[in-house]
Amino acid sequence: MSQSAPRSPNSIDRERLDAVIAPVARAHGAEVVDLEFKSEAGGWVLRLFVEKLGSADSNLSTRDAAVDLSLCSGIAHDLSPALDVADLIPHRYHLEISSPGIERPLKKERDYVRFHGKKAKLRLHTASLGEKVVTGILDGAEGGKVRVTDGNRRHEISIDQIASARLVFEFGPTPKPGGSKPGKKQKR
Repeated sequence: MSQSAPRSPNSIDRERLDAVIAPVARAHGAEVVDLEFKSEAGGWVLRLFVEKLGSADSNLSTRDAAVDLSLCSGIAHDLSPALDVADLIPHRYHLEISSPGIERPLKKERDYVRFHGKKAKLRLHTASLGEKVVTGILDGAEGGKVRVTDGNRRHEISIDQIASARLVFEFGPTPKPGGSKPGKKQKR
């Protein structure tokens, strides 16, 4: 990696970068879900989020699509020299490979279809029904529009109006107030 002045992420040839990254990820049984290239406190970071190969096409849950540390490490081990040879990033950077996690970002229309019925939080460029942040249950996507149900309100939002979106993890049902505590008998 050369040490010339950093360029903006937009100046890196994403198509050529994908051409180097995708085959290495596939060789390890993974596919790239998202990619970030940004300057952080410790310097520039190229961060790849991967999941098991075929997860998107098979509409796997986040649990079934999850990758482990060994797979991420293997991809990083093989990808680092491949990126050095391709020399697409003309300055120092750190390479990170990880899972998108259970609160994974939603980027493409197929993500909204895949996670139909799951809770998501969408930050919008412009308000929908008076709200710039919509949290609700994904109700599919079609024709460039995402449907989200928030209680008895239904939003239909154009994908290009979504600044960012991610799944929301819920720990399960909240115990009812005044309920019994484990190991204690209830009074009758």
